[in-house]
Amino acid sequence: MSKLKAWLETTFLKEYAITVASADASFRKYYRAIKDEKTYIIMDSSLELDSLKPFVGISSRLSSVNVNVPKIYAQNLEDGFLILEDFGNTNLLDVLDESNFKMHYTNAINEILKMQKADATNLALYDKRFLHFEMDLMQEWYLEKKLLHTLSQEEQTLLKNTLEKISEVVLSQPQDVFVHRDFHSRNIMLTNKQTLGVIDYQDAMCGAITYDLVSLLKDCYISFKREEIEKLALPFRDKASPQTDDAEFLKWFDFMGLQRHIKVLGVFSRLSIRDGKDGYLDDIPLTLNYTIETALRYEETKALGAFLQRVSQ
Repeated sequence: MSKLKAWLETTFLKEYAITVASADASFRKYYRAIKDEKTYIIMDSSLELDSLKPFVGISSRLSSVNVNVPKIYAQNLEDGFLILEDFGNTNLLDVLDESNFKMHYTNAINEILKMQKADATNLALYDKRFLHFEMDLMQEWYLEKKLLHTLSQEEQTLLKNTLEKISEVVLSQPQDVFVHRDFHSRNIMLTNKQTLGVIDYQDAMCGAITYDLVSLLKDCYISFKREEIEKLALPFRDKASPQTDDAEFLKWFDFMGLQRHIKVLGVFSRLSIRDGKDGYLDDIPLTLNYTIETALRYEETKALGAFLQRVSQ
């Protein structure tokens, strides 16, 4: 903090009061600088220096396609600090309910469509290797370390074969688009101007057309009825223009969701076990429910759904 304060003394914020704004699942910290009616966000990435240059670079890519990301007013890449536009304290999760989720999700889907026009050149690829690297987190951190379940040889074979089928469907859909990778209600701000502001995109990659859509519509922090979610997903398909029928697109969407939620079961468990962030344990039941409900929907994944139902009880 002393290094951050010393740097702030060299910026236009030297006379501003500094308060804690928030933290996230990473080791980044956020502060709010306040003076009179003006506020700014200070990002402290000193413990995650590698994430700062990508954040600045991705900000530029998204701004170029009119995605509403925070303006960068000052930067210290060497020490890991940024001064950013303040989108306020209200994220979509704070306001979403049955009366307004269709409106807010429709607006957020429009942001996805803009993001997918962003330059994805040289972004890391969401290839088969990486899809499986993420899904493997479930076995290590959720099954083995959280549930203390040692997989039998038969269960290992089931898991391996099913994950292969999931990645096969994920990779069969259109690829090579910009993927935010964490586009959910906590990373979409409702600004004072009642517009949507997009944050936490520094880990963006190049991947499947449904990734950000399923992150939004099958959010690990809130859920709505399946039939209503389908009614939001299919218009995205029409605008994004993949040449596919309803059933195939929804399978793309569902299998992408399986990949993501299998990963998240591992990530949430790891955040608790390794990093001491136990709050994410509260979000495992919904994530698990998405995984089981979707797995039981398809012949290729039914056995995995039944297995997760059994060991998670």
